[in-house]
Amino acid sequence: MTAGTRAFRQFVLKVHSRCDLACDHCYIYEHADQSWRRRPRVMPDEVTKAVVSRIAEHARAHPELPRVHVILHGGEPLLAGRERLARIARDLRTALDGVCALDLRMQTNGLRLDEDSCRMLVREGISTGVSLDGDRAANDRHRKRADGTGSYDAVVRAVRLLGSAPHRAAFAGLLCTVDPANDPLAVYEALAALDPPRVDFLLPHATWDRPPRGGAAHARWLITVYDRWRGDGRPFPVRVFDSIEAGRDGQESFTEALGLGSPDLVVVETDGEIEQADWLKTVGQGAPGTGFHVLRHSFDEAAAHPGFLVRHGGVEALSRQCRDCSVVRICGGGLYGHRHRAGNGFDNPSVYCEDLFRLIGHVLRTPRPEPVSSPHTLTAHGFDSLAAGDGDADALSALVTAEASARRILLAAVCARHPGPEASALTRLDRHRPRESAATVRHPHLGTWAVRALEGRLPAAAVRLRLGEIAAATALRSGRGHRLALPEGTGQAHLPGIGRLTLRPGHGPAELIAREGELLIARGPGHDPLPLAEAAGPEHGIGWEPVRRLTVGAATLLLEDGDPHRDGFPAGPAPRPDAAEYARWARLFAEAGPHLSARYPHRLPGIRALLATCTPLCAPHRPGRAAVDPHAFGALGIVLPSTAEELADLLVEGVQQLKFNALLDLFDLAGSDESTEHLRSAYLDRPPAHAISLDGLTAYGRRMAVRLRG
Repeated sequence: MTAGTRAFRQFVLKVHSRCDLACDHCYIYEHADQSWRRRPRVMPDEVTKAVVSRIAEHARAHPELPRVHVILHGGEPLLAGRERLARIARDLRTALDGVCALDLRMQTNGLRLDEDSCRMLVREGISTGVSLDGDRAANDRHRKRADGTGSYDAVVRAVRLLGSAPHRAAFAGLLCTVDPANDPLAVYEALAALDPPRVDFLLPHATWDRPPRGGAAHARWLITVYDRWRGDGRPFPVRVFDSIEAGRDGQESFTEALGLGSPDLVVVETDGEIEQADWLKTVGQGAPGTGFHVLRHSFDEAAAHPGFLVRHGGVEALSRQCRDCSVVRICGGGLYGHRHRAGNGFDNPSVYCEDLFRLIGHVLRTPRPEPVSSPHTLTAHGFDSLAAGDGDADALSALVTAEASARRILLAAVCARHPGPEASALTRLDRHRPRESAATVRHPHLGTWAVRALEGRLPAAAVRLRLGEIAAATALRSGRGHRLALPEGTGQAHLPGIGRLTLRPGHGPAELIAREGELLIARGPGHDPLPLAEAAGPEHGIGWEPVRRLTVGAATLLLEDGDPHRDGFPAGPAPRPDAAEYARWARLFAEAGPHLSARYPHRLPGIRALLATCTPLCAPHRPGRAAVDPHAFGALGIVLPSTAEELADLLVEGVQQLKFNALLDLFDLAGSDESTEHLRSAYLDRPPAHAISLDGLTAYGRRMAVRLRG
């Protein structure tokens, strides 16, 4: 790939170039670029096959891509027909099988959504967003049919159908274009009433040559919604608000309209032309064009086009006004297309500069939500005990409780953002079976999953499936009944701390049932449930891998080799060990116990209290070191060494890392990354603690250093 280019992660496929609405704010039909007029209505089969092949080719060329995101778009994609959309989905899954994961989505106006369409979306795993501008008055101001009548009633019916229990797995959220003429609270309430898994508020596309109306009215509108949304407890993710808050905390934005991330999106039109983001159609005729075509060019070739390269320059590529701005790292200059002016191209701030500055400033001035934990979860004595390197029984117990509380709060936030039957079932189980719920929630990698879900890095359907898996694991532990629906196309289900179910491709819908402490599976509609132990086998296309255990120094932990979110370590997870390899793991862990008792008796309580899982890794992060995931308290990743003595060293060092990361979560220890790493090294006795400098440490950090020196 040409130096300076970046792999594409998002592919927008214009499967149909016409629409059955005539929205007056549409950037495709109502703005400068009118290329839709010369393009075929439907993407021809030869173009569809080529683009699928090109996406797989691009993914193979970039093994750093864990998944690609494909968005079926238009025009109105449902005009292409259910069967065509389903065929594209199947072709993409086949082409990417064994290459990388596929996140398949669609954006629709909803008019053609019916029962058959919704069943297809669930079956093919197409997460679908619907465009709706709020209540009837707001929506029908712009989103009209060709005869001038409104679309509100039809779209709301579609949203309610898509959001109903049988189809909700395919509901990705609502997209709303902001118009300051609409009542912001009426719009918010109308959207919230539909129980969306996510809402995107978009600024209408504009340039300096075609500016929006209303001065900073868009900021006032969004600030009103932000305050109400925050006051309601953030009932669903809102991408623009979440992105500003992420930028405040030094994280990447979730939208290309904010932040300094390089562009990773490419568009393929119905005729096969490869183009830049289609909002550039508001700039001028041919503005998104690249001259490349999927029948003749690869996506790597297209990535070298100047239109993509020019946006890789970070802050230095922005206008002087933007570079001097206090919020530039959050704003990023706004959406690239909104910067255009005929006289000097894109060397300008966004035409929404004042709106963005006011909105970002308001969010930054708003107090942060309460932290998930606080120093008060540990007594002063408990902190001092842990800060010295070991920790007595009470301090270790308090640390486990604090981290469990943090994970429980994260899980509750995921349930709030993804309401539905799965979240409701989990909430009920937590209320009525708190002990069993706590046992499930202790699974370390639920922390990694919850953070990813709250950051919007996981498809909504996958989040809801995971909530169902957690509920099923809790129900199994408690002896209560629970049914976990596995839609067609679901390849596996992982019950935290219990095991992994796998279904062969094309298996069809199934249902995993927890009943009176036993797992059963129904292999499809009309099939009687069978005990999983009887149903599992290659002849049925069902696999079941129960979690395996290891014992070390009177402590029992899980050999976690199946959780899909065990990949938060600095090195990648290894495949599940076979029986012979598992026997070697079990033997070395058992033999490590006497070494721990003889050499590290003061560390044994920490190992017994804190270590919950161990994951085999493909390669060591650092030779002789265990790996930790900052969001998975209680989990270690290791490459199994040759001797039990080496394993004992790994476990001791790894548990020290777990303790330090937990204390870092709970207490402000240092003022910089460099000071934090110096303190971490001292905690791990590299260099010896007496050599540590107190420079850059907070009061708690200095207190830890003093205890370590003592």
